Amino acid sequence: MAVVVQKFGGTSVASAEHIARVAERAIKVRQAGDDIVIVVSAMAGETERLLGLAQAIAGRPAARELDVLLATGEQVTIALLAMALEARGMSAISYTGAQVHIRTDSMHNKARIVDIDADRIRRALVQGKVVVVAGFQGVDEQGNITTLGRGGSDTTAVALAAALEADECQIYTDVCGVFTTDPRVVPEARHLARITYEEMLEMASLGARVLQIRSVEFASKYSVPLRVLSSFEEGPGTLISNEECEMEQALISGIAFNRDEAKLTVLGVPDQPGVAGRILGPVADAGIEVDMIVQNIADDDCTDFTFTVQRSDYDRALEILLQVRDELGAREAKGDDNIAKISLVGVGMRSHAGIASTMFRTLANENINIQMISTSEIKVSVVIDSKYLELAVRALHSAFGLEKAAAGSEGC
Repeated sequence: MAVVVQKFGGTSVASAEHIARVAERAIKVRQAGDDIVIVVSAMAGETERLLGLAQAIAGRPAARELDVLLATGEQVTIALLAMALEARGMSAISYTGAQVHIRTDSMHNKARIVDIDADRIRRALVQGKVVVVAGFQGVDEQGNITTLGRGGSDTTAVALAAALEADECQIYTDVCGVFTTDPRVVPEARHLARITYEEMLEMASLGARVLQIRSVEFASKYSVPLRVLSSFEEGPGTLISNEECEMEQALISGIAFNRDEAKLTVLGVPDQPGVAGRILGPVADAGIEVDMIVQNIADDDCTDFTFTVQRSDYDRALEILLQVRDELGAREAKGDDNIAKISLVGVGMRSHAGIASTMFRTLANENINIQMISTSEIKVSVVIDSKYLELAVRALHSAFGLEKAAAGSEGC
């Protein structure tokens, strides 16, 4: 008998009809002899509705009270799903995060899971029940309700799977798995049957929105087999697992991209120790995350310092940079919020040379200028003008033959 944890997002439980379909899917798993724990999000649109109410009442509501409010969205869903299961003759029980002791730190609105006491869930499973747990929420040491931030239900599901030593954690969403790139940009994008934790982490951090980054980190840390499936169509989905599980690994597994970036540059900075800290320190103090960094040293003992941030942070970061420019005696500070980042991802890069040169040559053939370059062991990223994003992704997808399936790699 296997233990399976399934997670269903907001679109999968968006109506009574959707919830009924989730119940019927769970019953099939239980009737096959497996124990099942279901983690659910709030119904689609409910979290936004609650946020709107809070802002209408308080403008900037207290973080603690906002968590108390937002946690009710998942509480509605777990009760309705348990009712749907019971109405179909399947014994079920629903639990909030606090009831199953999903203990977190006290960072409201973006708490992190510290510990889970899974005994209550295990007892319910022994009794033959389908256990339904509210995602996205937990409780801190003082008994305060906390929430895990956007996409937190994914993390709840993976954490429960780790605590229960589940055979698999299945994330049901509105797509049938992970693709080589966004099919809306490249219609020939291929569904992947398997991908490694490391590759999925890179793709999630680089703009692929299939899974929350923290959930993949959790799965990798505790070696939880993670599978992404569609709530609306049958198929094997995409299995995310250790690299050792892979057979012949493709050079490139996928192309991730991010439209929501901006670039900032300080020109003519005196080349002295500590300059990078004096530039980025105030940016970090403002809570702005920096992504790529490039520094070029000129012959006149000055340096040009360039970095990227989220586009939503661009105006604030440029304001800070203008202040830093004057303090450092730099020649100029400027920015560009019309850029995009494209990344090739694949563990096959470790054992194959020439990936970056092929990428650069492909972009040159399309007359696309590269503004910044960043590499890691399994990733090559470039920054280009945003108007060339889709052309670049299509050209690279074709150049690396990602539309062609390797043996055993094809998904749905």
